[in-house]
Amino acid sequence: MSNVILARMGEVTLKGLNRGNFETQLKHNLKWRLRSFGKLSIYQSQSRIWIEAKDEDNPNFADAASAREIMNAVTQVFGIVSVSFAVKFEGDFDCILAESVKYVTQLLADNPDYKTFKVECRRGNKNYPLDSQEIAAEVGGVILDSFPDLQVRMKDPDFIVNVEVRDFNYVYSGKIMAHRGLPVGTAGKGMLLLSGGIDSPVAGYMMASRGMPLECVYFHSHPYTSEQAKEKVIDLARIVSGFSGTIKLHIVNFTQIQLDMLKNSPQDMITITMRRVMLQIAERLAKQNNCKCLITGESLGQVASQTLEAINVTNEVVKMPILRPLIGIDKQDTCDISRKIGAFETSILPYEDCCTIFVAKHPKTHPTEEDVRKAEENLDIGAMVESGLKDVETIVI
Repeated sequence: MSNVILARMGEVTLKGLNRGNFETQLKHNLKWRLRSFGKLSIYQSQSRIWIEAKDEDNPNFADAASAREIMNAVTQVFGIVSVSFAVKFEGDFDCILAESVKYVTQLLADNPDYKTFKVECRRGNKNYPLDSQEIAAEVGGVILDSFPDLQVRMKDPDFIVNVEVRDFNYVYSGKIMAHRGLPVGTAGKGMLLLSGGIDSPVAGYMMASRGMPLECVYFHSHPYTSEQAKEKVIDLARIVSGFSGTIKLHIVNFTQIQLDMLKNSPQDMITITMRRVMLQIAERLAKQNNCKCLITGESLGQVASQTLEAINVTNEVVKMPILRPLIGIDKQDTCDISRKIGAFETSILPYEDCCTIFVAKHPKTHPTEEDVRKAEENLDIGAMVESGLKDVETIVI
C-alpha cells in the first residue's frame, strides 16, 4: 500500500492522432514543475496521470495534509483538470472492501462532522468480474455495516468515497480543481506586452492556458515611472511564470521616446502614436526571440485606445498577429481571473506605468488614418523604434 497523487487530464483527451504529443508535453511539464519535491514516478493510464514518490520517506506523501503543497503545484500545470490524494494497493475484492473501510475510518477521524456519503467507482480493468455499479454498491454496503451512524445520500453528501479498479486499486475522497487548458509548449511562443495593470497578466495567463510559452516586454520610463513600478512588473511576470514556466522579461527604456512624442505629437493622439511604436518594438523583439505573435490585454471599448478605430490604426504597423484574449470580456470577469491567479493585489499597487503617465486629458477615441499621418509627421518613427531596441534589459524569471 502507498500514497499517490491522481491528476485528471481534460481537453488533452479530446485530441486525435496527435494526442500523444500533448500527453508527453504534459508529463514533461509536471516533471519540471515538481522537480523540487524529491524523486517521483509520473506515469499515465487512460485519462489519468499518477504521481508517486520513489523514496518511501518522501514527506510530501505522508498524508493528505502533507501533500497539499505538491498538489497545489500540480493544479498550476495547464492540461490538468483536478487532483486527488489517493491510497494505492493490490488485492482481490475483499481487499478493496477492507481498504475502503480503513480509509473511511481515517477520514471520519479527521472529519467527525461527516454524516452522509456515497460511493462512486471507475473500472479501468474491464476484465474485472464486477461492473462499476456493483462495486460501488458492495463498498457502500460494507461502509454502512461498519459505520451505523452514516447514511447514504446521493445528492450533496458530506463526502464521496471514490474507488478505481485498474492494474492496481485506488481509494480516495475529494479533489482540488485545477486550471484546465492545454500543456504549455504545445503552441508557438508569444510576446506579451506586460504593463503594471490588471489586464495584461490575465491575458498572458489565458494564452499560456492554450499551450503558449511566453516572453514579455515592458516599457519603462524612468524617472517618470519609478523603480517600484518596474519591480511590480517583475513580480507580475513571476506570478504568470507560475503557470507558464520560465519567462524572459525584456525591459525597454521608453523615456526619450515618450518625451519626443509629448513635444512633437498632438496631445489627443499621443496614446495612439505611443501604442504604434510599442507594437513595432515588440514585434522586432518577438522576431529576435522566435515568438510567433504579440499578446495584449486590450478589451474593446474599455479605454480610448481600445475603440475599434484605435485598434485598427495600431494594428496596421505590424505584420505579426496580435492576440487579444480579453477583447470581449467584462472588466469584472478580468478582475475575478486576476484574483484567482494571485495577481490582483500586485496589479493594484499604486505605481504608475508609462501608459498612464502621459495620458491625454481628452484623447481621440475614433482616430482615422489621416489623424495618424498628421500625428506622426514630425516624428522619426524608425529612429524611435531603433532607440527602443538599444540597451534592452532582459531578465529570466
